[in-house]
Amino acid sequence: MELRQDQVSATRVMVVGCGALGNEVLKNLVLMGVEHIVAVDFDVVEMGNLSRSVLFCRSDAQQGRLKVEAAAERLRTMNPDADVRGICGDVAYDVGLGLIRQMDVVIGCVDSRWARFCINRLCMRAGVPWVDGGIDGLEGTARVFAPGQNCYACNLGPEGRRDLARRMPCSGTIRRMERAGSAPTTSIVASVIGAVEVQEALKITTLAQPLTETTHPQPLPVREGSLCGRMFYYDGETMNVRTAHYRAYDDDCAEHEQWEPVESTTVGRNHTVADAIRIWRMEWGAERVTLSLVNDCFVDYVSRRDNDERVAVMLPGRRVEAFVAEHAETSGLPLGSLYQHEYRRVDETFPYGQLTLAQIGIPERDIVRVTVDGKEKFLEVKSDK
Repeated sequence: MELRQDQVSATRVMVVGCGALGNEVLKNLVLMGVEHIVAVDFDVVEMGNLSRSVLFCRSDAQQGRLKVEAAAERLRTMNPDADVRGICGDVAYDVGLGLIRQMDVVIGCVDSRWARFCINRLCMRAGVPWVDGGIDGLEGTARVFAPGQNCYACNLGPEGRRDLARRMPCSGTIRRMERAGSAPTTSIVASVIGAVEVQEALKITTLAQPLTETTHPQPLPVREGSLCGRMFYYDGETMNVRTAHYRAYDDDCAEHEQWEPVESTTVGRNHTVADAIRIWRMEWGAERVTLSLVNDCFVDYVSRRDNDERVAVMLPGRRVEAFVAEHAETSGLPLGSLYQHEYRRVDETFPYGQLTLAQIGIPERDIVRVTVDGKEKFLEVKSDK
């Protein structure tokens, strides 16, 4: 296998998760000469990260620096030509689909089914392949998913879907091992799986199967040897290395609905909801325009189920749990005791039209689903930057 350096340098990669595995992936990408990288993580550096994360140092933990910030700084030191952008946020809500569409490949370094599910959904909508890695003790796996070929959601099965909401990060296991005096093995297996993930990503982006006059364009991973449709399994304890069949793609699965065609719009995140609706009506000469909040909702208030006393929230749904825990009137109350009033569709009747798209939860470079006089459109929100 031979890689062309100009192709490697031009490859655009998003890495989701900057923990032990993400550190190895980011390091390998920069050492290989990849110069266009977006790193996504919502966490800060802790002392416990230092034993398994090559890009972090003690001062990062002491200052509580964002992982994406510290990682980007070290990567630029390794290669000053590397354009590394950090996004502090949750991939489920804070990464715009328009940005993912600009990537050649996404590499997942996350530790929960829910995070993988969200990466898969975004990549399927954007038509971008992604590489998944997972580590546990001295074991690790790597897989490739691609639109039209292999879907993470389709591989889950009923039991996996039921467990989606459960977040079970490996950091909990690591902390238990540290308290017990055990030496963490995360850095060892992360180096193995991280190398495989980067290898698969570069195979996808630089060794795409050439097309002929008799073939139709195919997603990039269609080539002999790719892990698309297979799972690489590594057991460091027994040194057992194998691959297993891992392919499922149900045409009726809603999670790999591709959002196309994508059209541009003059509306940006700083436009108010009222202005956005007005502009879209003018742009399309439409009578009625409705914006669907597909990934989240907007919550204007919560109230106790045993009375109608309302507490104003005015936040995207993903922030309600933290609001309830911190607000004086709701602190200590279980979420099940509260009623949440929410909006999932926004039109000219939305009572908070003065709020901006950013305030109702639309991330930078997102693609929004808008219904214009009954016809669905996918519009890329104008970038603020």
